[in-house]
Amino acid sequence: MTGNAALTEEMTRLLDEHPREARENRFSASLCGEMAVMRLLHNGTKKKMTAGELSSRLSMTTSRVAAVLGSLEKKGLLERENDAVDRRCVLVSLTQAGEALCAQTGTKLSDIDLIGSHGQTFWHIPEKEEYLSHAFTSTFQLGEEAVLAERFGCPVVGNFRVRDVAAGGLGAPLVPYTEFLLYRSETEHTALQNIGGIGNITLLPAGCALSDVTAFDTGPGNMLIDAAIARITNGEKRYDANGAMAASGRVSAALLAQLMRDPYLSRRPPKTTGREHYGAAFVDGIFAAAKELSLPDADILATVTDFTAQTIAAAIRDFCAVRPARLIVGGGGSRNGTLMADIAAALPDVCVLTNEDLGFDGDAKEAVAFAVLANEAIFARCSNAPGATGARHGAVLGKITL
Repeated sequence: MTGNAALTEEMTRLLDEHPREARENRFSASLCGEMAVMRLLHNGTKKKMTAGELSSRLSMTTSRVAAVLGSLEKKGLLERENDAVDRRCVLVSLTQAGEALCAQTGTKLSDIDLIGSHGQTFWHIPEKEEYLSHAFTSTFQLGEEAVLAERFGCPVVGNFRVRDVAAGGLGAPLVPYTEFLLYRSETEHTALQNIGGIGNITLLPAGCALSDVTAFDTGPGNMLIDAAIARITNGEKRYDANGAMAASGRVSAALLAQLMRDPYLSRRPPKTTGREHYGAAFVDGIFAAAKELSLPDADILATVTDFTAQTIAAAIRDFCAVRPARLIVGGGGSRNGTLMADIAAALPDVCVLTNEDLGFDGDAKEAVAFAVLANEAIFARCSNAPGATGARHGAVLGKITL
């Protein structure tokens, strides 16, 4: 077998075994798809289109279009109807609420001067691993900037992680620069905790410079909670709405103690993690331990939810140089009432808030972050935080496509 053939075979095997990021980032990917569909139906000459037409116009797979349409329909932003001429043909269009939402944004394609595109992180191994007798780092983002530049007719900045990895960093997290600009306080130590699939924290000491900012992944965010309730309900539920099932159970001290022995939690920053660690095998271990302890389903979920809260508290206790006066929580986890209560209980001397409490839209946080990163790239300004990523120096992040 030639070297190229061996490499191809190895990469095929790895992608088959690790489709994690394709699912891990499904929220941000689906949100971009929803925006594209809504804009096309709102701004286009045809207000009613078939799924096939949307797939062709937007270069999306039919399965992706079907998922996006289903999501928009559940939100009351889109409706379906049979074609008056061919009843077998199903047309989709925006509802009044959908049209109003598009009109509210007030943005036309011609108004866009610059796009910052995170893309979809399909593969991210920022620390050297050995393949075929060679050790190397690797990171791969889906989403071709040239296609966006052609479609929107403006410059596009994307592939932000690579430059930081090349400088010896982890290529993550990327948001601390924007958090530094928006949330830095002259008088208060502030921490920002994002709870997506994975939890990550950014620490902004009072009066800090960008070089003082630290950030790292605290451990699991919603990933284990979502996986646990999906397994408990045989896939009927994908998340625990407001932590209702967890609230009905009791935290198992024995199971929680086992989970807190997870070696990732004691690793010193900078560090990053993902589904490769907190994936199916980790969930299998939770349920095996729960079975030995004869725990009911609600107790399992209560314990897993509290585990996320305790990892956040442990990260602050063990790795934050200063104790934050306030912890600002964002991401999907901020909508889980039980998880938020657990975090507050684990950090009784810290004021636990959400982005919305401060007047910021938590759903827009990453969109704002990558718009800022794109702007900084155009002006050749460094926008990584070496104290967060471990890079040897500051770097201008992103590749520019004109």
